[in-house]
Amino acid sequence: MATTSSDEKQVMIVAVDDSEHSSYALQWTLDHFFTTLPNPIFKLVLLHAKPSATSAVGLAGPAYAGAAEVLPIVDSDLKKIAARVVDNAKQICSKRSVTDVITEVVEGDPRNVLCDAVEKYHASILVVGSHGYGAIKRAVLGSVSDYCAHHAHCTVMIVKRPKTKH
Repeated sequence: MATTSSDEKQVMIVAVDDSEHSSYALQWTLDHFFTTLPNPIFKLVLLHAKPSATSAVGLAGPAYAGAAEVLPIVDSDLKKIAARVVDNAKQICSKRSVTDVITEVVEGDPRNVLCDAVEKYHASILVVGSHGYGAIKRAVLGSVSDYCAHHAHCTVMIVKRPKTKH
């Protein structure tokens, strides 16, 4: 493992997707770790896990008769969504005058993508938003935050949106 000098910043990875929970987690993180200090102690990495076209199409996958025609269209849409997600995240950062940001889009399951990125960047903290799924939905879909909390080799911070009062 690489040694870090005292002037080298630790890395904080923030997972970004196209949900309000992700945007809130990024805003909360910026407000608490980056905009309050004149010289933030962390280097910020924004990471989006882009699903593969075959996983987005689902179980039909290559067995589906029209897969050859559909997959390039789905992949193109996923790339556009990824670009929009990263662009929105960068705008949130720039509105808070946080400009020293690395952005990355990696294709794959978010659980694996995030844990692999922790290793790649030797991250100290991984930040994920909580979608607030109930127990059944979480059991069916699998919680990215639960998985990362158990498998990432760093501190995992799960940012939950406060419940709004009506």
